[in-house]
Amino acid sequence: MAPLHTALIRWSVGDSDFLGKRYSRAHTWSFDGGAVVPASSSPHVVPMPMSDARAVDPEEAFVASLSSCHMLWFLDIASRAGFCIDSYEDAADGRMGRNAAGKLVVDLVTLRPRVRVTGARVPDAATLAALHHQAHEECFLANSVRCEVRCEPVLE
Repeated sequence: MAPLHTALIRWSVGDSDFLGKRYSRAHTWSFDGGAVVPASSSPHVVPMPMSDARAVDPEEAFVASLSSCHMLWFLDIASRAGFCIDSYEDAADGRMGRNAAGKLVVDLVTLRPRVRVTGARVPDAATLAALHHQAHEECFLANSVRCEVRCEPVLE
């Protein structure tokens, strides 16, 4: 049986005006390992104060999930290829746009991983691009989404 990944999402109206649409969109995401993440709608979608800009919004989480999955595959593939990765940082972003049906969607996620390699073996630009391409091909989440996922790697 395939593993089941779970999250518990909790929200309550409190003393807000739900029917008047003046209620907080702040909520929590709880995970099986014990992590609890403050979440909210994006202030770009639902204005403040009904959104909490300090919390993670679903669009940010989507971008972070794609970036994290790509990174984990990249690290595994680089390790198996004999490259010693010292650090990895990705300033990823997601762009909102309209799909063919006119629905608002995340239509592009751009990953910008910066990789620092230590040791005797350092990949050249072509090898680095190939490692990232393979990571993209293996990434569970990239294989699960409709939007374009670009990767613009940098070797430090």
